[in-house]
Amino acid sequence: MKELKIEATVENLAKVFSFLSESMESYDCDPKVKRQIKLCVEELFVNIAHYAYNPDIGLAEISIDTVAGKDGKPRMVISFADSGKPYDPLSRPDPDIEADLEDRQIGGLGVYLVRTTMDSVEYEHRNGHNITTIEKELKGTD
Repeated sequence: MKELKIEATVENLAKVFSFLSESMESYDCDPKVKRQIKLCVEELFVNIAHYAYNPDIGLAEISIDTVAGKDGKPRMVISFADSGKPYDPLSRPDPDIEADLEDRQIGGLGVYLVRTTMDSVEYEHRNGHNITTIEKELKGTD
């Protein structure tokens, strides 16, 4: 398992992407899956940066591991932990993506994207930490 502790600021997103790329480089993974994972990592890290400690700055802890799924295929497991304000992003109802733009609620699309793109998304509040874990099968290129 690889771990990164970093100040949760938007300016550190490039370092988070570097950490993610290093973790994925040894896998022959479909570029679409890599993009999906990167997009979800961005969404979750930026949410921590914008909301967890606002107006202050705190740490985000990101851990990345690769495990064998039930079918033996590799799965990437990425956890985000912060000690900011308790917030369960999965408690929000899905946005109505069929509604007209002027009738839609602001916000919520990013978490919806994470929920519909990843194979698994879990949240828990433990020992004063928000912990969000995403999981995605690393499908090989054909």
